[in-house]
Amino acid sequence: MTPGQKIAYGAHPAEIVEGKTFLLTETGKVEIPIFGHHNLQNLLGALEVCLSLGLTKSQFYTAISSFKGAAKRQEILANGPSSILFRDFAHAPSKLKATVNAVKNQFPGRRLIAVQELHTYSSLNKAFLPNYAQTMEVTDVAIIYLNPHAVTLKKLELMDENTLRTGFQRKDLILFTESQALKEYLLDQNYLNTNLLLMSSGNYDNMDLEALKTKIQNA
Repeated sequence: MTPGQKIAYGAHPAEIVEGKTFLLTETGKVEIPIFGHHNLQNLLGALEVCLSLGLTKSQFYTAISSFKGAAKRQEILANGPSSILFRDFAHAPSKLKATVNAVKNQFPGRRLIAVQELHTYSSLNKAFLPNYAQTMEVTDVAIIYLNPHAVTLKKLELMDENTLRTGFQRKDLILFTESQALKEYLLDQNYLNTNLLLMSSGNYDNMDLEALKTKIQNA
């Protein structure tokens, strides 16, 4: 590779077997901890860079097989017999959609409950809301959490449930504005054959997840 040279790449060939991703390589299958189309794109780009630096494909696949991805991305907080609790830093529209799609595609036979905390200035801004259109369309249950106090501090207009439903283009979207109410709702759900995905650049106002972890581990 020469300075300034551009190399086109797509997504690394892979297959999903029982919730696990396997890269399809010239010498066989390589299981990797990460998953999702966006990660397979990043992975193939990384392979091209490593090859240009003189590494072999064998060296790359050996290393990538233990790569767990970036911090706070697809983090597993609890793993039950037929359910997983994921936490992800996703908050921008493109990242939100990529993360939701990745989890749903990885476990197509499971229900997906996805919770997105609107926490940043842009995400709480009504003018920015159309960017979130259809980002949660593949989820079985779509939930938005926001803290009215955070909205007030940012001197923005508090959006109601109907406004969010229009923006996300999701008529059954559920809005919570109190972390305790959200926690109680999530604890009341049946997690048999169901994954829960919590997405935020915040922390749901320090919501305690221990009881939720226990429920999912025993679901």
